[in-house]
Amino acid sequence: MRDHDEIPTIIIEKDSGGGFGAFVFGALVGAGLALLLAPQSGEETQAELKRRAEELKGNAEDRLKAASEELESRLDEARAGVNDRVDRVKGAVEAGREAARDARHELEHKLETSKKAYRAGVDAAKATVTAGSDTDPDDES
Repeated sequence: MRDHDEIPTIIIEKDSGGGFGAFVFGALVGAGLALLLAPQSGEETQAELKRRAEELKGNAEDRLKAASEELESRLDEARAGVNDRVDRVKGAVEAGREAARDARHELEHKLETSKKAYRAGVDAAKATVTAGSDTDPDDES
C-alpha cells in the first residue's frame, strides 16, 4: 500500500506570456514617452532617466533574489522529503534483513530438531532389529 503522507510537490510552470519582459518593455516605453513629453531640460531628463533605470534595476534584482530564495526553499523541502523516504526505505530493508535472519535461525533450529528426532528413530529401529536378532526363533518356551 502507498503511504499517504503529505509530500511537498514542486511544479515548475513556463509562462508563455508577459511577466518580467512585459514589465521591462512597459518601463522602456514609459521612459521614451517621458522624454518626448517632458517639460524638463535635457540634463534634468537624463538625471530622471538614470534614477528610474536604477530603480528598475533594483526592483529587478529584488524580484530575482526573492524568486531564487523561493526556489531554494522548495528545493530544500524536496531534498528533505527524498532523504526522509530514503531513510524509511533503509529502515524497511534492515527490518527485512533482520526478519530473514530470525526466520533462518528458526528454520535451522527446527531442522536440527528434526534431524535429532530422525536419528533417534533410526537408532531405536536398529536397536529393535538387533534385539530381535539376538533371540533364537527355534527357542520357544
